[in-house]
Amino acid sequence: MDIRVQGAAPTTPFLSASDLFETEHDLERPVHVRVRSDPDERTWTAHPGDYHVLNISEQAATSAMARELALHEYSHMARHEQAHPSHTQSTAEALFLAFSGRSVERRKLTHCYQIANHMKDIYADDITLRVGPTDKLVAFLESELAAAVADRPAFPRGRRTTATADPEMTAVNAAFALALVERHDLVGRDHRLYDLARAAARDAPTVDVQGFKYRFLSLTDDPDESEYRKELVGATREYVLGGSNSTDGQAAD
Repeated sequence: MDIRVQGAAPTTPFLSASDLFETEHDLERPVHVRVRSDPDERTWTAHPGDYHVLNISEQAATSAMARELALHEYSHMARHEQAHPSHTQSTAEALFLAFSGRSVERRKLTHCYQIANHMKDIYADDITLRVGPTDKLVAFLESELAAAVADRPAFPRGRRTTATADPEMTAVNAAFALALVERHDLVGRDHRLYDLARAAARDAPTVDVQGFKYRFLSLTDDPDESEYRKELVGATREYVLGGSNSTDGQAAD
């Protein structure tokens, strides 16, 4: 693998991640790591042409999770080079199919993109968790979910208001975390993640956490384009419409 780090960060985590990755996989295209000063910059991958780009904040690139984050993004790059349907299917196209003729709240549409990202992450982490350690990932999932669940009002009654975490999306995130650890048999059923998921489910009674967990968990290893599109359309429809089968309304925004 050809790794080129641009920015104020050590190269060690990215090279170490490539060593792990290359035990079972390789990338045909070089990887340009772009370290950005914005501490809120999310770690994400782009594929502008004949190379891949790993965008990461300086804070993340110098954290204890840097190697694991890089390994995860290399896995996304591998799925892209494989032309895996999870990484080639247009989310916008799937949403058009899911909600044609309906009016959908913009917040919900944004969440649908996150659901699509979770489905991509399932397939990327099928690679990541075969070649890398799992303890930091489990701790990260637990920490993120705990923070979101804790973001609740002090009073126990009435409508929930949250400052940053949306309770419905937190419930879907909980389902994703459970699906990932069960898909790879990472923790026991007495792990704290299950308590956090139950709390998230109570805060979002309209979201079927167990149903979403099963959707993520049961994604087949090698779907064709049609099969994957059906899964993505089904997941987003379930999130936005639940059990509704009505076709009244306008097209999605």
